[in-house]
Amino acid sequence: MIEVNNVTVNYILGDIKDLSLKEFFIRKMKREVITREFCALKDISFHVNKGELLGIIGSNGSGKSTILKVLSGIMQPSKGSISIKGMVAPILELGAGFDGEMTVKENIFLRGALLGYQKEFILEKYGDIIEFSELKEFENVAYNKLSSGMKSKLAFALSSFVTPDVLILDEVLSVGDMAFRKKSEKRMKELFASGVTTILVSHSLNQIREMCSSVLWLEKGEKKGMGNTKEICDDYEKYMQKK
Repeated sequence: MIEVNNVTVNYILGDIKDLSLKEFFIRKMKREVITREFCALKDISFHVNKGELLGIIGSNGSGKSTILKVLSGIMQPSKGSISIKGMVAPILELGAGFDGEMTVKENIFLRGALLGYQKEFILEKYGDIIEFSELKEFENVAYNKLSSGMKSKLAFALSSFVTPDVLILDEVLSVGDMAFRKKSEKRMKELFASGVTTILVSHSLNQIREMCSSVLWLEKGEKKGMGNTKEICDDYEKYMQKK
């Protein structure tokens, strides 16, 4: 379902973006423009089979968000390749794919269209989406009037009820009240049982241990380990205790 082969992502860091064109050329002539390359991911390879739920763990700056952006097609790797079979529904940022001036109801149809679904299909699923998101009384409220928790509920409900082939989640299950988190985890398990391939980034090791069939551990842009959920999580906990 998902093949990642020797993916490397490099960023150019420096002060170029803060310079005017004139200042840039003056500094270039004087050889004063300082830039350097930062490697966010280095030769990352892994595969995820259909129906698996892969958890990705790692400390801050380890490359978790970068690999999700590559998998979602938002970012192109500097080297290597990505192959994903089927439709991908990423939830990486609360506001991604939503229009702040449109209502909750209008945004459900907008986001559904962006994911490639026909209006008839969204009409069929609308009741389930609005009920799960707990936003029935807010369906005619502008999106930008919602709290961050409400936005998270809407994003998760929409992506989980349109049943994509691949679902990519970045810390989404850690947002919202306890009752919604439990409901989201239950929904994730239903999706997992139905064969939806899922990639989940979470700082909650308990969540990863409970839900994921395998785990990828990234550290400083490199693959530190991948495999059995318990073994990788145990190794990660020991590593973090030593830091």
